[in-house]
Amino acid sequence: METRTTLVQDKWWTQTTNINSSSMKNAGRIVRFIGGLCIISFICIAYLSYLCLHSNCSAPQHLRLPRFPLLPHQLPKELISPALNNSDKSLHIELISYQKLISNHSFDIMGRDVVVFLHIQKTGGTTFGRHLVRNLDLDNPCICPRKRKRCDCFRPNTISEQWLFSRYSTGWRCGLHADWTALTNCVENSLDEIEGIQKKRRYFFITVLRDPVHRYISEFRHVQRGATWKAAGHWCGGQEFEFPKCYEDQDWTGVELDEFMNCSYNFAHNRQTRMLADLSLVDCYNSSSIKEPKERDRILLASAKANLVKMAYFGLTDEQLRSQYIFEQTFHMKFLESFEQVHSSISSKTIAELPADKLKLVQDLNHLDMELYEFGHQLLFQRYNRLKSQERFLPNSTVLLTHNST
Repeated sequence: METRTTLVQDKWWTQTTNINSSSMKNAGRIVRFIGGLCIISFICIAYLSYLCLHSNCSAPQHLRLPRFPLLPHQLPKELISPALNNSDKSLHIELISYQKLISNHSFDIMGRDVVVFLHIQKTGGTTFGRHLVRNLDLDNPCICPRKRKRCDCFRPNTISEQWLFSRYSTGWRCGLHADWTALTNCVENSLDEIEGIQKKRRYFFITVLRDPVHRYISEFRHVQRGATWKAAGHWCGGQEFEFPKCYEDQDWTGVELDEFMNCSYNFAHNRQTRMLADLSLVDCYNSSSIKEPKERDRILLASAKANLVKMAYFGLTDEQLRSQYIFEQTFHMKFLESFEQVHSSISSKTIAELPADKLKLVQDLNHLDMELYEFGHQLLFQRYNRLKSQERFLPNSTVLLTHNST
């Protein structure tokens, strides 16, 4: 009996030992598997971090936190960084106007000065933006790697501080074709984020204007070919406003001019005035706050004109060489090559074929831009003539200008 009991116990112990040994082997496999996953994950994260350091990695649009900072109370507490929590400072950025710049506030690329390019659609801003990063004669020019749209425009002797805030340097950090309202409230926080430090800077806003009819028709033709700019946000007062689309499909390909003009939500109408005005003066995009449309238009136009004067520089698409000359004399920076004046374009051909009544309708739809452009045209020539009168000798670019303007 005792022998049988002993045999049973030995058998039980052997089975238990085998089970424990098998369990330990399985546990070891699981631990090794989890450890392998961790190592692979770490390698992937390190690799992606290296790639994203030199590229514009981002999540899909619908999963992305807006680049333009929301107000602190609109963000979850765990997402409020010191930079965003102190967003009120961006409402009081130091703007250097043209008048200050030519008097005693010269642009200091070594210090805390930043050029901010406000890029309005279809004004030749893409060409001008490339001039800024590739055509300036600087001791330390922007670094433009091959097969990459953006360049690194660092201050001399730094590897992170930016002197240029534009599409081709920092990218669309404040949103696609951000306007005056968005940029003035976003640029300082954005640069703090890029450079990893909070500090006050001096901002030199610049832009390019274009004849309103030509700009409008150029945008129409661009949209007709499939462009939408639907990723462009409409930021004001710390929030993004959404509007109905003018088209039902993915884009507005093949749209006719009548349909393009008839959409009340078409932001092509008076685009230059809207993008240069301080929209907070008219309660942002809330049109019901000012019941009289003419009063709203008056405020927007006055604000756009005032902000154009506040800017350190603006050029005109139709005055390439004069615009280049003013920039060079204002910022004391020379371009390596002269700007090219294009005398014929798709928009000019389209305008030449427009009936008089449709041309008049385009002008009426852009009546604010028409007045703004006339104001800008006169202001640019005043600045040009004043700078010319201060010269003792004509530069080479001026000889070329005189030859082309006859």
